[in-house]
Amino acid sequence: MRVFTTLEEIAAAAGEELGTSEWVTIDQERVDRFAEATGDHQWIHVDVERAAAGPFGGTVAHGYLTLSLIPWLGSQVFGLDTPGPKLNYGLNKVRFPHPVLVGQRVSLTVTLGEVTDLPAGKQLTMKHVIAIDGVAKPACVAESIVLLLS
Repeated sequence: MRVFTTLEEIAAAAGEELGTSEWVTIDQERVDRFAEATGDHQWIHVDVERAAAGPFGGTVAHGYLTLSLIPWLGSQVFGLDTPGPKLNYGLNKVRFPHPVLVGQRVSLTVTLGEVTDLPAGKQLTMKHVIAIDGVAKPACVAESIVLLLS
């Protein structure tokens, strides 16, 4: 895991792929807990019997569940141990090119994009790709923005 301790280290790493997380299996229990937390109980996610006859042959993870794995999986790839607050500023774009079937494994690759100077610190653009084991298309491609205040 790569740990950044200064804003200068981060600026020097702009454009670099930081690494890839371990694989994690998406199980039905995780999908059901996400459905409970969000109130999204669409049958394609939670009704195992009905989903077996559906378009994917089984239940699939919510797209937002897949997206929500980015902070946890990202913590296996890099750390920001810089002074000052770190703020999630938002997302530029998110796409879900391929569904994650329950039972599949996913991992995250993180690339540090543009690093922009701000009066109070730095703005980082992070590129995230969540891959599905054995599937050519990714589950999720997202570009996030992080503010590092000094």
